[in-house]
Amino acid sequence: MKALVYYISLPFLYLLSLLPFPLFYLFSDFVYFLLYHVIGYRKQVVYENLKNSFPEKTDAEIRKIRKQFYKYLCDLFLETFKTLTISKEEAKRRCTINPSALEVFERFYREGKSVIIVMGHFGNWEWAGNTFSLNCSHQLYVIYHPLTHTYFDGLIYRMRTRFGTKLIPMRDTYRDMVKNKGELNATAFIADQTPSPDNAYWTTFLNQETPVFRGTEMIARKVNYPVVYASMKRLKRGYYEISAETLFEEPRATKEGEISESHTRKLEREILAQPEIWLWSHRRWKHRRKV
Repeated sequence: MKALVYYISLPFLYLLSLLPFPLFYLFSDFVYFLLYHVIGYRKQVVYENLKNSFPEKTDAEIRKIRKQFYKYLCDLFLETFKTLTISKEEAKRRCTINPSALEVFERFYREGKSVIIVMGHFGNWEWAGNTFSLNCSHQLYVIYHPLTHTYFDGLIYRMRTRFGTKLIPMRDTYRDMVKNKGELNATAFIADQTPSPDNAYWTTFLNQETPVFRGTEMIARKVNYPVVYASMKRLKRGYYEISAETLFEEPRATKEGEISESHTRKLEREILAQPEIWLWSHRRWKHRRKV
């Protein structure tokens, strides 16, 4: 049955990805209408996340951000499949890396250093990977969770690796990073996932007690690669710009929790600036800190 669903969906996904951008975003508007007004996908989860994160905002302001988020979520979902057929030139035009960010990575490359990139589910992280691979000298590896649906996992794998990015299953992260030590590479961690509360670093994030995935910090201190935070800004519909700043050049010299705290604060700053493009439908605060 899974194979049947996949082979029925595949031609539609390719046809969708071939649509000119004006029609592509018109279709996204239609999906938004269904998702928000008809299906109401996780509307209460999104509302509660926003309300708890922005207690100073009025109910009208919260609902406005929620609508903006759902419009963006539909764009993001469809833009992911656009990667199936988008050209290199169009990919580089739609998602750029600013010169100062490029210099951050190129300096480390000239110095013969691999790096760890930290970012959140903010903006179009899928396009960010393509842009890095098309513009930067390091070989990019992205840590990912393989999908349980084998066929769709293969499709997502092909999309993410189409422009030269390589993937590392999360369970193999440290082993593969050690194995890849012979090349100059950049390993990207999406660090705002929900970890097990018992092994997490706890901090206040968006006005809430929040567990932070500790693995990024632990691995950074082990391999001692410079840690770079990559941020995204949505310039307008379908256009993004990547910025980057070095957080730590010598992770081994940091204190316990320092790296986790630093990249969490950077993500929080991004969200406050453009709240509608973070993944609010994620059940980020489902765990409570044990006293």
